Amino acid sequence: MLQGAPWHTLCVFVAMTSGIASVNCFATPRISTAPPRRLAAVGTGADEAVEGMDLPRGERPWWQAKRRWLVGAIAVLVGMVAILVAANLEPAIPSLPKESVWLGQVEQAEFVRDVRGPGTLAPMQLRWISAESPGRVQEILALPGIEVAPDTPLLRLDNPELEIQLLDARQQLSDAAASLVRLRFEAESDRLAQVALIASVRTQYLEAKHRDEINRELRVQAPGLVADFDLARGEQLVQELANRMRIEARRLGVLGDSTDRQIAALEEQLERLRAISRFHEQRIASLNVTAGVAGVLAELPLQAGQSVQAGDILGRVVEPRRLKAEIRIPQGQAEGVAPGQQAIVDTRGHRIEGTVSRVDPTVRSGTVTIDIALPESLPAAARPDMSVDGTVIIDHIDSAMTIARPPHAKPHTTVGIYRLQGDVAERVPVRLGLVSATRAEVLEGLEPGDTVVLSDMTSLKDHDRVRIDGT
Repeated sequence: MLQGAPWHTLCVFVAMTSGIASVNCFATPRISTAPPRRLAAVGTGADEAVEGMDLPRGERPWWQAKRRWLVGAIAVLVGMVAILVAANLEPAIPSLPKESVWLGQVEQAEFVRDVRGPGTLAPMQLRWISAESPGRVQEILALPGIEVAPDTPLLRLDNPELEIQLLDARQQLSDAAASLVRLRFEAESDRLAQVALIASVRTQYLEAKHRDEINRELRVQAPGLVADFDLARGEQLVQELANRMRIEARRLGVLGDSTDRQIAALEEQLERLRAISRFHEQRIASLNVTAGVAGVLAELPLQAGQSVQAGDILGRVVEPRRLKAEIRIPQGQAEGVAPGQQAIVDTRGHRIEGTVSRVDPTVRSGTVTIDIALPESLPAAARPDMSVDGTVIIDHIDSAMTIARPPHAKPHTTVGIYRLQGDVAERVPVRLGLVSATRAEVLEGLEPGDTVVLSDMTSLKDHDRVRIDGT
């Protein structure tokens, strides 16, 4: 009657809830079918009356026959009640000591949206000194840190090849100058010879013309005195000499033009050779390196005997009193930064007010470089390449509900923040507005005067409530 799966299930549950380990729940329950036992005689009188009497099975109490079923049902009921109670119990609240958390209050006050970043001081005027000619460092004449003028010598280089090239250029210049002198002399001599030839031909022309005119007059006055042949020959000679005189005059013009062109070409070549000679002279002069501008010699990374090539950096001269701040702002916070905004530069000893003068249009290594113009009067400790912290003021709100900036806070997002009530902090959704370097604007979720936990609570993200011990 009690065999089967229900008995085994009930037995196992009762054994687990009652803590009885010796129960054999897989044994088959049995009801004895042996003849009823007789009661032993214990006394006399009435006790003797029952001697030899049998107790029939059908006359046992009902609860005794159903006892095992009742025990099982009660155990099941108790187990169900225990399960329901355990399900309704809240998990244990984790606790943190007050010293390990950062608490802050919600304030209704002025809100300044700003961004911060590290940077360095840089000179407004900077001159890199580069090598104009290759050479070898012969002598170092100055050391970094000294004040220099434009003509202050810094070092001296040596290059014998440049001196040879200068001598060669000067020789070519001298040869070209001599050729120009010779050409001018020859041109003038040729011109004079041509002028003399034209004068001679003109004289012959005038004589032939005068003779021809006389012959014509004699023939008119005394016919037959001058033969026709002599008259025709005189006329022909006058024409030939006139024609030759025109040719020689044209030749003189051509000779002059040709000579002028030759002289102009040679003068142009001479000017080129002069420029080449000056170039080599400048290269020789550039071996004596000077500062070029007034300021402070900031760098001269060379040693005597070191070879340099044209274009190599030899040193750096800066103007130490005209400085600017170059601040690196994370690219995610650089939105809204524009020239003209107010800024503060902290040198870790002085706070200097300035103005944003330039915003780099490119992103380098995840940051945007911002130039901050500084006043001319700076603290004496200000130096180029000095590490500073810069703050740029982007926006200003006269009255806003704010809290100290929580970790990983971003503008216009909703975050979970633990609000402290008594000694228990409960996480509530908070909608943020603008976010600055140190404060965050609260739009919804908190009220002025609320105390909140501002520490990084990522490790307790699975718990909506946290107990703060010591509050």
